[in-house]
Amino acid sequence: MTFVIDTSSSIAALATIDGGRRTEMFMPARSPELRAALRRIARSREVTRVAVATGPGSFTGLRVGVSFGLGLAMGLRVPIIPVPTLALQAARSDDPVTAIVEAGRGRYYYQLPGGAVALGAPAEIPTAFQLVGRLEDTRPLAAAGHSFRDDDRLRPFVEAAEKLIETAREVAYGSVEIEYMQSFSAKS
Repeated sequence: MTFVIDTSSSIAALATIDGGRRTEMFMPARSPELRAALRRIARSREVTRVAVATGPGSFTGLRVGVSFGLGLAMGLRVPIIPVPTLALQAARSDDPVTAIVEAGRGRYYYQLPGGAVALGAPAEIPTAFQLVGRLEDTRPLAAAGHSFRDDDRLRPFVEAAEKLIETAREVAYGSVEIEYMQSFSAKS
């Protein structure tokens, strides 16, 4: 069974892929139930691979998901597969979309089809494509002229993860890198 962990946004997504059987679960990333859900899924069946969303996204959320996934993979001696958060969102659509995730302070990480990952306020994000992402509040983006792809026109998270994992590569435990995007510096 492949265990997929995405804690990069305000809404965490956990999924399992076991042959033709798939499950997915969503919950607030800051929920006290998240850690229990991670443990419950990890113990429920035999995990043969772990896939983790590596960002960009929430600094704390990424550390929680990647640390748990990496620890589980190392402990079980199974492969780990890093997947970029925005690629995971974009894989939910067959049509070109702009993948998006919250960055905090009214800004969003986004990626246009074929483009590089960028950071911007709602008005700075091009409106050429519909948006895809799990966000707590879409109103600031709607106010800036953005529209979201309807959920009924998107594949479920677990199917998008499975599609992305088909071509993703397993990496050595020590080479999993988290993409925080923002740099932090102390000013004196």
